[in-house]
Amino acid sequence: MKETKRVGLLDEIRGFAIICMVVYHVLFSLQNFYGVNIPVFFDDWFGLIRNIFAGAFIFISGCVCRFSRNNLKRGAQCFFLGMLITFVVAFAQPNFPIHFGILHFLGISMLLYALMEPFFSNIPPLAGIIVFGFLFFALYNLPYNGYIGFQGIFSVDMPNDLYDVGVLFPLGFTNPRIRYADYFPLIPWFCVFAAGAFFGVYAKAGRLPRYFYKTRVGFLAAAGRHTIWIYLLHQPISIAVLNLIFKERIT
Repeated sequence: MKETKRVGLLDEIRGFAIICMVVYHVLFSLQNFYGVNIPVFFDDWFGLIRNIFAGAFIFISGCVCRFSRNNLKRGAQCFFLGMLITFVVAFAQPNFPIHFGILHFLGISMLLYALMEPFFSNIPPLAGIIVFGFLFFALYNLPYNGYIGFQGIFSVDMPNDLYDVGVLFPLGFTNPRIRYADYFPLIPWFCVFAAGAFFGVYAKAGRLPRYFYKTRVGFLAAAGRHTIWIYLLHQPISIAVLNLIFKERIT
């Protein structure tokens, strides 16, 4: 089967994931900036759902790297946009700084993939998916709970000094004295990106089931093809709308 340029189902899933991200950010703004109490924000299941949709978005972004002609350029552009957001947020929302958000992460991941592509090409796709899938779960608690491994099976505590350094936050070593908003460290999330890149071998070669390649929901597919613009524009637009709504209520 010859190579394909688009995978309709993946576009739709990515579109759905970015819409969920928009909803999450609106709820975040309501909770933290407008005094609207949203109890689910503090429930473990809500955080789990957020990570599932974010993981799906990252996985498909890794898959898309197989279709790109220049991942170095895409990565540099994405990271630049992430730094632009960091700069803007530092003035607009200083209490919720974005040090290493989703765009920073994706930009660096694309750059790493571009540099490591010859190495990746020597690994069978299925083996890559399995290995990086395992590594994701083994490394998941490093930035959040300070250890690697599986609680109750085997685990290794990370030295506190790694977290106190401060400059290692892109890797997942978060300084407890610093607030991190929209935080996606390379450990463990690059594992999801890499697994997606290996899955992309099958997608690009047309080796997935036929229903993967059909587009059924045009709106979601269109959103999936323009995620970068949706991500960049949704926050200022949503904040402007919420300001109008709450100003109207106050007056």
